[in-house]
Amino acid sequence: MNPPKKEEHKDPTANNGSVNGMPITSTFGKTKTKKVFIETYGCQMNLADSETMGGLLAEDGYQSAESMEDADIILINTCAVREKAEERVFGRLTHLQPLKKKNPDLVLGITGCMAEHLREKIAERAPDVDIIVGPDAYRRLPDLLGDKSSGKNMDALIDVKLDKAETYEGIPVKRRPGITSHISVQRGCDKFCTFCIVPFTRGRERGVSPEEVLKQAHQSVALGFKELMLLGQTVNSYTHHDENGKLTDFSDLLNMLVEIEGIERIRFTSPYPTDFNAKLIATMASHKKICKYLHLPAQSGSNRMLGLMRRQYTREEFDTLVGDIRTAMPNIAMSTDIIVGYPGESEDDFEATVDLLKTTRFDFGYLFKYSERSQTFAARNVEDDIPEALKKARLKKIIEVQEAICGEVFPAMIGQTVEVLVERDSKRNARQWVGKTDGFKACVFDKKDNGVGPGSLVKVLVKNATSHTLIGEQI
Repeated sequence: MNPPKKEEHKDPTANNGSVNGMPITSTFGKTKTKKVFIETYGCQMNLADSETMGGLLAEDGYQSAESMEDADIILINTCAVREKAEERVFGRLTHLQPLKKKNPDLVLGITGCMAEHLREKIAERAPDVDIIVGPDAYRRLPDLLGDKSSGKNMDALIDVKLDKAETYEGIPVKRRPGITSHISVQRGCDKFCTFCIVPFTRGRERGVSPEEVLKQAHQSVALGFKELMLLGQTVNSYTHHDENGKLTDFSDLLNMLVEIEGIERIRFTSPYPTDFNAKLIATMASHKKICKYLHLPAQSGSNRMLGLMRRQYTREEFDTLVGDIRTAMPNIAMSTDIIVGYPGESEDDFEATVDLLKTTRFDFGYLFKYSERSQTFAARNVEDDIPEALKKARLKKIIEVQEAICGEVFPAMIGQTVEVLVERDSKRNARQWVGKTDGFKACVFDKKDNGVGPGSLVKVLVKNATSHTLIGEQI
């Protein structure tokens, strides 16, 4: 994990503003081949959605553009969870205006959560946008692109209708090369936390059939992936009933996936505390392939704030769950999400959150100050009454607390032997590999002429550590 910025810890697995040239092309009529470039903002679920769009468009005859300058169509797949991500997208659209002026036929599209959340604002602030497509409308993307490219409609085409049944089963996903295959097993969310926009942008919970998940897992093995990352807004609430009424829950799904040869590791994110049960804990503990790492969002250590946020657990229930998990898996690594500065947060509430961090001692945390999201319950009903300066001060404090914990947790592993799944060359030193431990900790170590490469599982002796990275030696 990289050192934190001043105002927040960011998920090292998130694809914040990175560019993905997805291999896709389409032919309209018989005269011209269309090339598409997809740029992804946000979390792993957005990345998985981009791969779904890539597969859908490839099936319809599209090819990839190596760069935006080479593209006939540019799709910006967006996130709406935090205001900063939205403003970054608007800034990106401003930078794309010269491309639009240079090529008036260029089709520019906004897809994903921001498209659903801010469709009117996008049309107002970014008039160069040609199509606006929500997370449940990707199947109609080829038709929208065809209509816009053929000049049937000169105005922006908008399709953001939510679909209670859409899980994109049957679409051949076009995955980026890599070690980890991202598979969405659940879409939507039923929790309706007061601060969260997701239920309004992605709709209600629905699980992908286990047959579809298994098919994607086998396809991933055939493509050389070594690790599965199962995705869902509250992934452990996954359920699916087949046509005969047979229920498959998340533990059942995990038990199916561990049987697939060629998959070395299975991860999932993000679970919801109240959807954890003894069966799931036992399933995690009993299979080596299921990584002993858990991202468990707490959001606050104060019962009063948890109630105001409409989280469905108390601090005591959260602490009990953590204790049960650690009893079953003593060496499990854990991380969390925390929000400070939510409306009405008192000093006592804030100190309860500080206490949560100090007593639970997460391996790392993703820490944020509250920002109001329109359409949420909080935005419609609660005054954002915490001054910005106080939000920043509280965020700074919890970052310092968590950094101090990281500064103890990582060095405590010096002398241990860990198993590392190699991902790539180290960005800082091409003579080193970097990968992740079972506990999702970054580990770097010197290369040897021994056939080790991306996808290899390597035993590494930890020789040194920073507060975010293990430094080791192959053994």
